[in-house]
Amino acid sequence: MAVRNRLLTRLPPEDLEIVSPDLEPVQLSLRKVLHEPFEPIEYVYFVEQGVVSLVNEPDDGNMVEFATIGREGMVGFPVLLGTHSVPSRAFVQIPGRALRMKTADFERALPRAPRLQKLLLRYTMALLNQIAQSTSCNRLHEVQERCARWLLQTHDRVDSDTFPLTQEFLALMLGVHRPTVSIAAAMLQKAGVIQYSRGQIAVIDRTGLEAASCNCYRLIRDEYDRLLEGDEVDRRFLRSG
Repeated sequence: MAVRNRLLTRLPPEDLEIVSPDLEPVQLSLRKVLHEPFEPIEYVYFVEQGVVSLVNEPDDGNMVEFATIGREGMVGFPVLLGTHSVPSRAFVQIPGRALRMKTADFERALPRAPRLQKLLLRYTMALLNQIAQSTSCNRLHEVQERCARWLLQTHDRVDSDTFPLTQEFLALMLGVHRPTVSIAAAMLQKAGVIQYSRGQIAVIDRTGLEAASCNCYRLIRDEYDRLLEGDEVDRRFLRSG
């Protein structure tokens, strides 16, 4: 089975064969909700293209993003940790596609695919690192740097230099007012690293965008590489069991 999700591509053939019969290709349409707060998580999703936001809504009408998931990960990781519901919502931020699996099938597969389980636990650690780093970033760094980080993470997960994104949505994800995002985006556009027009962002100068970002982007990226790709010791660990 041809897969593009980073987790599934790391599996040995015997483990991939265990889960492949239960994987169903699905389109991730814009704003599609993958699980609701406190509702049963019916499917896990191995993202192959696009971006999914994990958000909390502490007050009516307010939404705070605390993590994003792309082709490096899986939506529905709380199931791996033994719970079928969480207070957060997962919805599609950038359209794409995924392979989904019923929660019951996923839970049955884990004991038969121990290397998948080990890899998913390491992915969960990388995701927790992302959440911790992003929290620090939102507290300490300028909006322009945070905007560049967010755009880089999104660019990594799509198959194009152009992707749909409104300023209202970006402001929501960064936890700031729209005029603040407008200024940050205008500065990045003036620097020649992005173009913004009619709800579309185009990355023009990837190197320049990385230079405009704070170091949080590289720290988050490097932790995913370390935990999902690993050194030789990590590879032996994934092969064991």
